[in-house]
Amino acid sequence: MTLDTDFVRAQFPAFAEPSLEGQAFFENAGGSYTCAPVIARLERYYRQRKVQPYAPYEASQLAGAEMDEARARLAAMMGVATDELSFGPSTTQNTYVLAQAFRQWMEPGDAIIVTNQDHEANSGPWRRLADAGFEVREWKINPESGLLDPADLENLLDDRVRLVCFPHCSNVVGAINPVVEITALAHAAGAFVCVDGVSYAPHGLPDVGGMGPDIYLFSAYKTYGPHQGIMVIRRELGNLLPNQAHYFNAGTLYKRFTPAGPDHAQVAASAGMADYIDDLATHHGITGDAVTRAVGVHDLMRGHETALLQPLLDFLKDRNSARLIGPVEAEQKAPTVAVALNRPGAEAAAQLAQHGIMAGGGDFYAVRPLTAMGVDPERGVLRLSFVHYTTRAEVDKLLTALDDIL
Repeated sequence: MTLDTDFVRAQFPAFAEPSLEGQAFFENAGGSYTCAPVIARLERYYRQRKVQPYAPYEASQLAGAEMDEARARLAAMMGVATDELSFGPSTTQNTYVLAQAFRQWMEPGDAIIVTNQDHEANSGPWRRLADAGFEVREWKINPESGLLDPADLENLLDDRVRLVCFPHCSNVVGAINPVVEITALAHAAGAFVCVDGVSYAPHGLPDVGGMGPDIYLFSAYKTYGPHQGIMVIRRELGNLLPNQAHYFNAGTLYKRFTPAGPDHAQVAASAGMADYIDDLATHHGITGDAVTRAVGVHDLMRGHETALLQPLLDFLKDRNSARLIGPVEAEQKAPTVAVALNRPGAEAAAQLAQHGIMAGGGDFYAVRPLTAMGVDPERGVLRLSFVHYTTRAEVDKLLTALDDIL
């Protein structure tokens, strides 16, 4: 089955926006375009339902129902219970709240494992537990490839480790880590698992229930939705950790780790993400339960992205003027492509802008992995990232522009 990109792009108002005409968007890892169902729900909420939800009058009932709908439908697509999914202001904020809960729960002598492949949001909050006297062990990447080796993790695991944190894929290395294998290793050692899915979820919602991690985090604004952090925390762990919300919310799992009041409109609008996935499934003849439809859409997205990614990797891997970060095989990588140059990445991004290419340059909050791979964070990298709505014509335009500036 082939992804119908004409249908896909018709679901995104940005592609009909005159101010963006002729611009090819290759900084999707920093935030995707928003799909029409999300925009429609957000506007409807502000026009018709901008009241405190869950009160007895109709506008309030509709507001609360739409918030509940977002949680229920996204959870179903990810194979988890409705109350195991919660919303927060950002993934970074969600992670800090979780780290505080672990700080209160862990005992002297306990340890956690983090990687130096992560975006700082899934590294820094956990590393700060060292200030409270807990041991922080680092699972290091290969400095040449940028990859994590599960065998190295095995050497770090023992009965003192309470949590293993790692990315589904890095926002600069792009390699897709084997979540199921890593989770199994950690669970066998008695540790919980936290996966940062921010850089992976835009390429298809993951079947978290099937993969097995205890925590899975991602950002709606990078997944065609509003600016919210979405967090799955499985019930066993969520009920074990100390409540971080108002004391009277301790008995509601999806409220335990969201101490601030939610952004009602953005939570409600997140149901539009589920609308979009269902629309893609229906258009492409994908049937079944929520997980089956979401997996089918995931596979459609990944198939399209992989076909477009390989020519870009082939173009970059042999360029003497550029060091391609991460795998050179598209099947092993999300379409997030970082290249280290002999000049700042931001300069190259500015040059690409003159060719109608919207890309980014810098460290992308990935100072640790760049430093580990010998890349000067001050110079950073040029990052070229795309998703399923990208077309072959846009990739060809990018290749032509790269040939001119590299």
